[in-house]
Order: sequence, then structure tokens, then C-alpha cells
Amino acid sequence: MTHEGGCACGEVRYRLEQAPFAVHCCHCRSCQRETGSAFALNALLEAENITVIAGKPERVETPSESGKGQSVFRCPSCRVAMWSHYGGMGDKAGFVRIGTLDDPDACPPDLHIFTRSKQPWVVLSGDVPAFEVYYSQKQYDDLFGVDRAARYRKLRGL
Repeated sequence: MTHEGGCACGEVRYRLEQAPFAVHCCHCRSCQRETGSAFALNALLEAENITVIAGKPERVETPSESGKGQSVFRCPSCRVAMWSHYGGMGDKAGFVRIGTLDDPDACPPDLHIFTRSKQPWVVLSGDVPAFEVYYSQKQYDDLFGVDRAARYRKLRGL
């Protein structure tokens, strides 16, 4: 399963060579600030499975909630953020902004994280697991299935 996406102006285009192993809907204050919205919706996958097919994204170093920082890949012209590498997994994992996919409907969230700081007017249905902060590695198999969880563990060095 592949997906393509890109920035708002079309200068940078990318393709996901494999389906994500997880999709996070993050409600932390950093994601709210960075997106100018109530949350960020990110597809997690191995960075080697993100192929730039047009243009050259610019790597911008920014702070993150964890204090480890993140590298955000943006279009140099329209400045849209398309994916990040976070401190915990570094350059091994890409966190792709679902809204930059051509078909964002194809990647609904597997779970909600950092709900302790979600906007009070965001109502979660209960159909998708939600965590006040983050989930435990012991929950990977239940949350993502054995195959996707194995990909996640490999990137985390577990």
C-alpha cells in the first residue's frame, strides 16, 4: 500500500512506500502550537519508506515536548510541514502529517495521545483508544497488531 502527498504549492511531493505502523492523534500543547490547531495527526513509519519524488524539502530543527527536539521537513517555498523526525527515534522514523497526503481519509487515527491537554471542546468518541500521556510498549500488540508492533519495536530498539 502506497500513498502520495505533498505541500500546498506542489513543489515538494513524497510517497509512502509502506503503510504506517501507527497513526497518532496528538493533543500535546507543542503539536497545538506547531499546527495552529487542536492536534496533530501523524502516520509513523520507517524513514526509509518516505521517498521524495519531487522538490527538496528543507530540514528545520525545532523544540519538542520531550525536550529532545525534532527535525521538521518543510517545503522551502510554502513552508508546509510534511513530516518530522523526533528525538526518541531520531532519523530512523518519520512522523508524516496526515493532512499532507493526497488521500488523508486513508489513515484514520489508531489512538489519541496527550489527551490531558486536549482542547475541552474536542469530544472523543471512545471508538479509538485514548491516553492521558502516552501508551506503554506492553500495549503495542493490542494497539497495532503483531506485525505493525514488531516494526515499531525494531525502530525503538526493543
